[in-house]
Amino acid sequence: MKCRAQPWLGTLVDIRIGDVLDAGPLNAAFTAAFSRISEVHRLMSFHDAGSDVARLNRAAVGSTVAIDAHTACVIRLALQLHAGSDAIFNISCATRLVHWEYLPSPGRALPAYDANDCGLLLAADGHVHKTRDVLIDLGGIAKGYAVDQAIAVLQQAGVTSACVNAGGDVRVLGATPFAIAIRDPSTVTGSTVTVDLANAALATSATYFSAGEIGGRAVSALVDGRSGEPINSRRSVTVQAADCLHADALTKIVMASGDATHPLLARHRAQAFIL
Repeated sequence: MKCRAQPWLGTLVDIRIGDVLDAGPLNAAFTAAFSRISEVHRLMSFHDAGSDVARLNRAAVGSTVAIDAHTACVIRLALQLHAGSDAIFNISCATRLVHWEYLPSPGRALPAYDANDCGLLLAADGHVHKTRDVLIDLGGIAKGYAVDQAIAVLQQAGVTSACVNAGGDVRVLGATPFAIAIRDPSTVTGSTVTVDLANAALATSATYFSAGEIGGRAVSALVDGRSGEPINSRRSVTVQAADCLHADALTKIVMASGDATHPLLARHRAQAFIL
């Protein structure tokens, strides 16, 4: 087993390759996978002024913005999940996250939060029309997409057994299982469950690292899109799905709803458990 790690997406991304490869192909596979992850990071970072997300956040109401196909793919699913979850999943919650100091200020007045309107219309050609003043953040879904992209690149390189882990967003390539430990939310420092994962993805969301207080009010980096209120549960939600994009996003829906049998899980052939 060969392993390498790099800091991307606000966490440490760990890639393990189980195939026995010569040094040349092995190094090329690692390089290609990390390169794709860095590409997703640069396109979808809230912090990077040159990212698609930053350009959309700066764009004037009524304007149309050309974005990369990767960003369009993520926004398309985010808008579908917003509609399918009755607004629980909402990428326009960045307004709240800036107000609670989890994201940097855009240097202007924060737009009003509207649970029912993400303020973006995505055309078939990948252009985005901005319909109202809004700040978006793809942090609740882009990490899972990056993991999927890394797995795709490894497959293209001929790798048949691998595991990509971006801070708890995990996907395993191949029939050989990888043991994935789920953190115990009551102690944080220890694990409570180990899952043998093969040909599937697993993502976990919790507030144990982001819980804080602003003006005497408990807040976290997780938002219930229906109300725009912080999620302050001390429990964790883990979702297993075929891909990490869906697993990542669905953890937020289950966390906010408290429903480990939410209908969207079945629709995306996923399953959840709450600790």
